Amino acid sequence: MASSSSPAPALAGEALRQKRILSSKLYLEVPSCKAPVVYSPAYDISFLGLEKLYLTREGYLDKKRMVEPLEACKEDLLVVHTEAYLNSLKSSFRVSSIVEVPPVSLVPNWILHKKLLYPFRKQVGGSILSAKLAIERGWAINVGGGFHHCSADEGGGFCAYADISLCIQFAFVRLNISSVLILDLDAHQGNGHEKDFANDGRVYILDMYNAGIYPFDFTAKQYIDQKVELVSGTKTDEYLEQLDRALEVCSIRFQPQLIVYNAGTDILDGDPLGRLKVSPEGVVTRDEKVFRLAKDQNIPLLMLTSGGYMKSSARVIADSIINLSNKNLIVLDSQLG
Repeated sequence: MASSSSPAPALAGEALRQKRILSSKLYLEVPSCKAPVVYSPAYDISFLGLEKLYLTREGYLDKKRMVEPLEACKEDLLVVHTEAYLNSLKSSFRVSSIVEVPPVSLVPNWILHKKLLYPFRKQVGGSILSAKLAIERGWAINVGGGFHHCSADEGGGFCAYADISLCIQFAFVRLNISSVLILDLDAHQGNGHEKDFANDGRVYILDMYNAGIYPFDFTAKQYIDQKVELVSGTKTDEYLEQLDRALEVCSIRFQPQLIVYNAGTDILDGDPLGRLKVSPEGVVTRDEKVFRLAKDQNIPLLMLTSGGYMKSSARVIADSIINLSNKNLIVLDSQLG
C-alpha cells in the first residue's frame, strides 16, 4: 500500500489498471442461444503426468452449447499481476515449483507455455468472461479456473494466474459493482485471493477448508472475513451442516452484488489432496445449496470448478450441473433454443 505522502504513483497505477481493463477484448458478446457455461477444449491438460480433464472430454456436455473464451493476454494479466511475476514464468524451474512437479524444470519453457500456461490463460479468460455473463444472465459456470492459490506476485499449488482476483477487478470497472462475495469451498485455503484483497472492504471472503493440509498460509488466514476450518476425514453430513451455518451467518453479515463461488471437487471422499470424506451426492447438494441461496436473494453467481484430482470429478461436476437444471436453479434448455 502506498504511503499517504506519495499518492501520485498509486493513482497512476490505478489509472493504468482501469485503462487495461477497459481496452481488454475478453468481454465477448455472447448470443442468447448459448448458455452461460464457459469452456474450451484448450482447458484440458495432459502433460508429463499432469492431468486435468474437463467435462466435454467425457462427452458430458455438448460443446455447441458452451461459450469459448479468449486467452488472457499479458495486458489482461497485468491488471493484477506484476511484470516481475509474469517474467518469472519464463523460467521452467519457477513453473515446476508452481505446479509442484520437479521434472517440469527440465522442459524447454516454450513447451511449458504451449502445454501448460496457455491452458491456464484460456481458463483465466473464461473466469473473466463468466463474471460478465453472471451479471447478464443471473448465473454462469466456468468449467475450469478457480486458481485460488495464486496472488498478484506469487503462484503455487498448481495455480499460475490469479483468475479470481482478475475477474473481480474487471467486474469492478466494467460491470459497475462494488461488493463481491468470494465463497471458497475448495478443500484448500484460498490464500491467493485472500492476500490480493487483504484490505479491500468491497470483498467479503468466506473460506471453508481443511486446516490440516496445504497451504498453511497463516498470513493470508488473517484476511479471511469468515473462516470454517475443517479436519481431515470430515464426512458429508457434518460438512453440509457446517456449510448451512456458515451461509446463514454470511447472509446476515454481507449483501454482495456478485458471488464468486470456488466449487472445488477435491472435497470428495478419496481425493488424495483434499483428505475429506464428502460423497458425490454431498457435492451435488453443496452446489444446490449455494445456487439456491443466490437465487433466493437474487444475487448473480459465478461458479468456478477449481480443484479436483480424481477422474470422477468431471462426472460429479456434470451431475451437479444437471441437478441444478432439474431443480430450476439454472436454465439450460430455453437459453439454448
